Parts: sequence; structure tokens; C-alpha cells
Amino acid sequence: MTTKSAEAQTAPRTVGGSRALALLLVITGAAGLLAAWVITIDKFKLLEDPNFTPGCSLNPIVSCGNIMKSDQAAVFGFPNPMLGLVAYGIVICVGMSLLAGARFRPWYWLTLNVGTLFGVVFCAWLMYQSLYNINSLCLWCCLAWVATIFMFWYVTAHNVRERLLPAPGWLRGFLDEFTWVLPVLHVGIIGMLILTRWWDFWTS
Repeated sequence: MTTKSAEAQTAPRTVGGSRALALLLVITGAAGLLAAWVITIDKFKLLEDPNFTPGCSLNPIVSCGNIMKSDQAAVFGFPNPMLGLVAYGIVICVGMSLLAGARFRPWYWLTLNVGTLFGVVFCAWLMYQSLYNINSLCLWCCLAWVATIFMFWYVTAHNVRERLLPAPGWLRGFLDEFTWVLPVLHVGIIGMLILTRWWDFWTS
């Protein structure tokens, strides 16, 4: 056995990502970053002028202003979108690195998976608060929700296929062929919840 082959066998495992995954991370990260940026700017304007009306406040239901004025909009003590400015920026960097051919250690992929899991759980909580407590909807928030949902399911599917997450063979095969099904189903459920929550308003 040559020295190079011995070094290759003892080198820590690294895992790359497909071009499709890299592009998805860049696109969803950019969409989330755009949403976070617009909401942050509008939040600053609202702090300067309490009577300011954000451009996405279209009616009593689709009202970004109601969302921004709520306690839930700063659950960590600062405006939520400021967290998105950092998190979505990181996702874009990961996607661009993959496009450049980067390969990461398993712990890196699992950390990314945990981060996207936190994001999708946090978005689910915000969605519940928006629909059933604040009683308003923010279109930019919806964009961030969709972006986070897609990045979570695609990163999870990648980690399952690469055996970084334990899963039976049938699940790996399903995620390899039909990765899109889970995020589309997830977004569809949210859409149905929004539709039924204000059914009388949409149909009046």
C-alpha cells in the first residue's frame, strides 16, 4: 500500500453536495434574506414613525404592520428578521461553497440540518401566532416560511441519502426520487390553513 492510499483511507470523511442542492440553498437563502431585509427596513421605519404603513399591508388580514407591532415579532428581545439576516446569509455562503466544489465534514452537514430544523420549527411557531393570535398575515413572512421549509427538507434528504442520518433503505430511495414531495406537501398544508382560517374573508 502506498503512502498516498494509506493517507486517503485514514483521512476524515468529507461529503459534497449536488449542483441542484447548492442552487436551492442559494435561491432559498436569497429569498429568505430578501424577506428579512425588507421586514427589517420597514421595522426601522415603524420605530421612527408609529403611523407608518408598510407596503405589504394590503387589507385587515394581509397586514405586515400588525405583525411587526406584535410581541411575537421580537421574541428574542430584538426584531426577528435580524436573526434571518444572519441565518439566511450563512445558507447562501454554504450554497456558494458547494457550487465551488467544497466538501464538508459530517458534523458540518448535521449542524446545518439542526439550524434548518430550528428555522422550520420557529417558522411553524410564528405561523401559528400569525394565524390564531395576531390574526394577520405578512407576505414577506410567508416567503421566508416557504424558503426555510424547502431548505430544511432538501438538507435533510441529502443527509439521509448520504447516510449521515439513520434511515431505512426505502426512505433513502423515496427521498432520492421524490424529495420535492415533502416540502410541497408541507407548504400545501400551510396554504390550506391560511385559506380556511379566513375563508369568509377570501370568499366575501
